[in-house]
Amino acid sequence: MTKHIFVTGGVASSLGKGLTASSLGRLLKLRGLRVTLQKLDPYINVDPGTMNPYEHGEVFVTDDGGETDLDLGHYERFIDENLSRNSNATTGSIYQAVLAAERRGDYLGKTVQVIPHITDEIKRRITRLATDDVDVVITEVGGTVGDIEILPFLEAIRQYRKDAGRGNVCYVHVTLVPYIGPSGEQKTKPTQHSVTELRSRGIQPDLIVCRSEEPLSDDLRNKISNLCDVDERAVVNAADARNIYELPLIFHDEGLDQVVCEVLQLDEHEVDLGPWEEVVHLVEAATQPVRIGLIGKYVQLADAYLSVVESLKHAGFHHGAAVEIEWIQSEDVEGLLAADRLGHLDGIVLPGGFGARGVEGKIAAARYAREEELPCLGLCLGLQAMTVEFARNVLGFSGANSTEFDPTTRFPVIDLMLDQRDITDKGGTMRLGAYYAVLTPGTKVAAAYDEPVVSERHRHRYEFNSNYRARFEEAGFVCSGTSPDKRLVEFIELADHPFWVATQAHPEFKSRPDRPHPLFRELIGAALERRRERTAELHATTPADPAGVSRSHAS
Repeated sequence: MTKHIFVTGGVASSLGKGLTASSLGRLLKLRGLRVTLQKLDPYINVDPGTMNPYEHGEVFVTDDGGETDLDLGHYERFIDENLSRNSNATTGSIYQAVLAAERRGDYLGKTVQVIPHITDEIKRRITRLATDDVDVVITEVGGTVGDIEILPFLEAIRQYRKDAGRGNVCYVHVTLVPYIGPSGEQKTKPTQHSVTELRSRGIQPDLIVCRSEEPLSDDLRNKISNLCDVDERAVVNAADARNIYELPLIFHDEGLDQVVCEVLQLDEHEVDLGPWEEVVHLVEAATQPVRIGLIGKYVQLADAYLSVVESLKHAGFHHGAAVEIEWIQSEDVEGLLAADRLGHLDGIVLPGGFGARGVEGKIAAARYAREEELPCLGLCLGLQAMTVEFARNVLGFSGANSTEFDPTTRFPVIDLMLDQRDITDKGGTMRLGAYYAVLTPGTKVAAAYDEPVVSERHRHRYEFNSNYRARFEEAGFVCSGTSPDKRLVEFIELADHPFWVATQAHPEFKSRPDRPHPLFRELIGAALERRRERTAELHATTPADPAGVSRSHAS
């Protein structure tokens, strides 16, 4: 029978419930178990697809087109499994399903209530992941114990132990042990109150994961154990780590996976940490600096580009490089270029986004990268900005644009697909999820993937206007990948540029720490090569002093 682990949080948000669930998932997978993960979000939005990036961060897209919480990105990167839209459920989607059932008459005229109808729907969302192909389902409950909107979820997971059987359910609670500077002490009271609140809802945690700046003393562990009624071995400390990929090893040293396996009666599964130790070794060995400018519309919140950032890091691990990301607001690019303040970059990324704000800055950055032979990777909107730039400055199409930003442009090089123009519901025109592309032999993109056909995840509605394709290709613009029916351009590049490549997709969603995405891998490779060439040029042009010591190295 499938086992279930429920991860809840208390005291404060952003303690790392998602990373705790992801790390535990990886440890169980290293024990040979088949694992999947799920996020239950208490907000009333049906999904995060229409939420402001500044509030929610990135929207993580699954293969089947689900617009989901960014924690699913952590899940996929850690357990190296592709999840589905079923791995994310919100209060909005749950109430939507219950109300639809009520309208159909499924409840036979009964009064529809939070208990049992809403809680039953929550349990159904959990149960549908418990297939024959899964040994363990890890469900993270978003929000914080004590929030009013989380109550139906807590009631549902409380009931789940009774439904599934005591030996098939494990509760993990993540709390904060803060350090109070003036007193010089770590305080357990917030953890005590959080566990008390959870127990008031009928849930006794099997393990408590204590987030802290510094390691907990044995005395504090014992205090938490006594006051929260858990075994001392089940008080797991998650002190601040150097990087998130260390967490599975830290949790294993703390005994998290061992205690979970005992609770769930999975003791016969031994752990092999070797594969993940290799990942951590790659992370620690990545020391060669390389500076990448991330030119985005939402750079004030790093989580808006979480998967892009992790993909850059993964590519750095592969090359032994420590990627230094310079966050650049796209609206500021034209001013920075005028002041010659982007010349220190080794490469740039133009990520996705919606709306006209900041697009001209992305176009300016694309031109700078093309003319200065700066390695550049465009993602989704980035491809569109690079296409517009080429049309304006190489083809001479003055005023060329996307009809998203200028519906009356004379040269609509980016446009809705022809069969979408009469659709008034723009939500119906979104291309979401995985789509195949056929790559053009001999191109940089084909060499990077080393596959003739690839699948990438999409989230957009505007496309390269193929009516202009011949004009572009005559000028050296290479369409290096198209949809199987050749209607849609999926990848572009310049043949005579070190790396000026873009995709209409979001390849960042498929990168893994031990298997970087090919496009990010090649971007970092090109950026490192540029850095080496510039360093060599600097040494070659710097005169030596009379003692034969380069001035650039003199004290």
